[in-house]
Amino acid sequence: MATAAASSASEPEAEPQAGPQAEGEEDEVKAARTRRKVLSRAVAAATSKTMGPGWDQPQEEGMSESDGDEEYAMASSAESSPGEYEWEYDEEDEKNQLEIERLEEQLSINVYDYNCHVDLIRLLRLEGELSRVRAARQKMSEIFPLTEELWLEWLHDEISMALDGLDREHVYDLFEKAVKDYICPNIWLEYGQYSVGGIGQKGGLEKVRSVFERALSSVGLHVTKGLAVWEAYREFESAIMEAARLDKVHSLFRRQLAIPLYDMEATFAEYEEWSEDPIPESVIQSYHKALQQLEKYKPYEEALLQAEAPRLAEYQAYIDFEMKIGDPARIQLIFERALVENCLVPDLWIRYSQYLDRQLKVKDLVLSVHSRAVRNCPWTVALWSRYLLAMERHGVDHQVISDSSQELEELRSTFTRALEHLQQEVEERFSESGDPSCVIMQNWARIEARLCNNMQKARELWDSIMTRGNAKYANMWLEYYSLERAHGDTQHCRKALHRAVQCTSDYPEHVCDVLLTMERTEGTLEDWDVAVQKTETRLARVNEQRLKAAEKEAALAQQEEEKAEQRKRARAEKKALKKKKKTRSTDTRPAEEDGDKEWGDEEEEQPAKRRRVENSVPAAGAVHDGAQESGVTGKPIDVDRPSKQKEKAASLKRDVPKVPHDSSKDSVTVFVSNLPYSMEEPDEKLRPLFEACGEVVEIRPIFSNRGDFRGYCYVEFKEEKSALQALELDRKSVEGRPMFVSPCVDKSKNPNFKVFRYSTALEKHKLFISGLPFSCTKEELEDICKAHGTVKDLRLVTNRAGKPKGLAYVEYENESQASQAVMKMDGMTIRENVIKVAISNPPQRKAPEKPEARKAPGGPLVPRQIYGARGKGRTQLSLLPRALQRPGAGTPQAENGPAPRPANAAPEATEAPKMSNADFAKLLLRK
Repeated sequence: MATAAASSASEPEAEPQAGPQAEGEEDEVKAARTRRKVLSRAVAAATSKTMGPGWDQPQEEGMSESDGDEEYAMASSAESSPGEYEWEYDEEDEKNQLEIERLEEQLSINVYDYNCHVDLIRLLRLEGELSRVRAARQKMSEIFPLTEELWLEWLHDEISMALDGLDREHVYDLFEKAVKDYICPNIWLEYGQYSVGGIGQKGGLEKVRSVFERALSSVGLHVTKGLAVWEAYREFESAIMEAARLDKVHSLFRRQLAIPLYDMEATFAEYEEWSEDPIPESVIQSYHKALQQLEKYKPYEEALLQAEAPRLAEYQAYIDFEMKIGDPARIQLIFERALVENCLVPDLWIRYSQYLDRQLKVKDLVLSVHSRAVRNCPWTVALWSRYLLAMERHGVDHQVISDSSQELEELRSTFTRALEHLQQEVEERFSESGDPSCVIMQNWARIEARLCNNMQKARELWDSIMTRGNAKYANMWLEYYSLERAHGDTQHCRKALHRAVQCTSDYPEHVCDVLLTMERTEGTLEDWDVAVQKTETRLARVNEQRLKAAEKEAALAQQEEEKAEQRKRARAEKKALKKKKKTRSTDTRPAEEDGDKEWGDEEEEQPAKRRRVENSVPAAGAVHDGAQESGVTGKPIDVDRPSKQKEKAASLKRDVPKVPHDSSKDSVTVFVSNLPYSMEEPDEKLRPLFEACGEVVEIRPIFSNRGDFRGYCYVEFKEEKSALQALELDRKSVEGRPMFVSPCVDKSKNPNFKVFRYSTALEKHKLFISGLPFSCTKEELEDICKAHGTVKDLRLVTNRAGKPKGLAYVEYENESQASQAVMKMDGMTIRENVIKVAISNPPQRKAPEKPEARKAPGGPLVPRQIYGARGKGRTQLSLLPRALQRPGAGTPQAENGPAPRPANAAPEATEAPKMSNADFAKLLLRK
């Protein structure tokens, strides 16, 4: 923070030039510039002497007061006799002057170039242009808030030049502006120390105490830097202390010890040493409480000290911690600390201003923060809109917002400039529309029609909107129609709807319906006939276009299927060819390997692998024998151990005789599926549920061979109406899963029977909604949909476990309401999820796989267990060694190895010659 004198002294000094003095205007300019620089140093030196020993003014390293006096004497002698000393013109000064001119010209073009302001101030200060650097700083401070470094540099320069009371008041004004830009402990400390220098003036003592009290209110809670302000205030009071003012120092000590600050222990020890009386118990308790609070703050402060600037993540965590505690003063301070290093982060300003708008609601504070936010981030629209709302909320006069008294002209000019900006800066530069839905022009047209009664201007704006590619959207025409209905006349409404019928391509049915509804209520018979003819012609043409598009899409889909089938066939042929070659190469083994083959033939003597079901259930005799053996050894057997209780229950269920289903009772029986496999005693749990529908004859759950419940059962009623009523329990939640209840029908006798009870065709009165958050409830979605019409039914789609899939079907009373809901709800955001809404038109369901589909190419029907569910083998790898593989069914098996080939059987043409191990060794050792 060098002063102006120090920075000027750092300039390369001009050396006296020997020889005669150059003549001309250029030499005079050089000499004048040199005298101005030396004078500025002399003024700074004189100012330092005027301030007296009480003010510690930093001097440039290597420069003493005598040096300044010598330079001042040199300047005086230079003025009295210019020809005595001559200075060499520094080329660096000329470069700086050219750069200053360039920066000033650039700022005249773009005054919002922040770096240009900083560079200009630096060069002017370097050149000693005192008046120009002051003007540059003033201009920059009007546009941007200055950082702590810029303010301290400016303040030190002004302090060094302050000679009288008026200059001191000017410095006070600068300090007031500085503390409003950012809350910086260093600026407050400088402010307090500078005010101490004016204690001898009228009201100086009150001024000092006022500054220090404001500093404590602003930064006194700063955990790491607040200590310096407290100590400076306390030292000032101790220096002027009288016998009657001891209580002031006591009060400062006690106030400081009640706040969690770094190095609190040293302050407490200093208070014990300074105080003649024992410290009160209440002060000690407050001190210990503050120490405990300090331990909570230390992790966050240490994280800030260890991290590198701008430390946004660490400040965010600190802010979250303070928000949980809820102390408004501390929350405001941590926000201000974060903004000192992150002043260009709009989200941080938005969060800070939002907290002040909702919690503190102090007018001056709120408006000050909003003003600083837009000065730091003027490019953020959200900050400006929040600032305008805050000014309206606190009743700020319109003259503060705008100095113009002609609001309408100003508003129209703003709309025009906004559209020009979008066209020049977005559309021409990026070849994309900055406002595809023309929201700005819609708002402008709405204001012209509603507030200005200027429908002609509104219609011109809407004509421009439609020519920007929006004429094909029904919602745009209906928005224009609504504006005409509210502020226009019937003739223009009719004209707009006729144009909409001809141009709309997304929902022409809805536009036609609106036109017919208007003509039915307000038009004449001729108008009705014209509307009917136009709508029928338009809808016929639309249907023809849709049919052609569907045929084209079907043709493309068929081509894709044919290509996929060809690729599949080619892969199958390639796989078969590889398999054939592999079979030929391993068909016969050499005679020398018979010994190895004998080892592999032992597998035939092994018994066939038993089923897991047989092994899982021990025979009754085995259990009895085990009990006898245990009795012989004297060890008791606990046959009812908890680990065997499930096996015992499963064996009881397994021993239940299986009763085949009686198809003659299908009319009084329902089939219940999708039940939890872990359900115990399904009969007892389901009976109360179904008895509410009528008398239950039998509930027959289905168990596996191991005794596990398979998740479905049959429920037989005494009367048929009870079974029909039980169908209404479909999708009812049972132990967290939706229970499926369907009629009991033999599908082998009725292959066309469909259990799915919802339509799979196009339903224009029903909507399909996707992208819903999984936490969205049926009631919440119904409240949203009711705003657009009468909701007859609403169904959230879930999986078999009852978990939502983010999909829903909404049935409205008619097609018109459904179309209106599509246009209003499509693209809506629900809990940060953007939903998609369309007319319900599910894709065609694929036909069930027929047995022929599982046939191998050119072979018989392949069982599902071998061929797999997707038409391929369950694995492409053979994990069994060849020596242990069984011979194929087509090869007759001899007692030891494959049977010999018949004598009359001709060898295959492509069969590889037999080779022994010796032959292979010769091949490997051949050189």
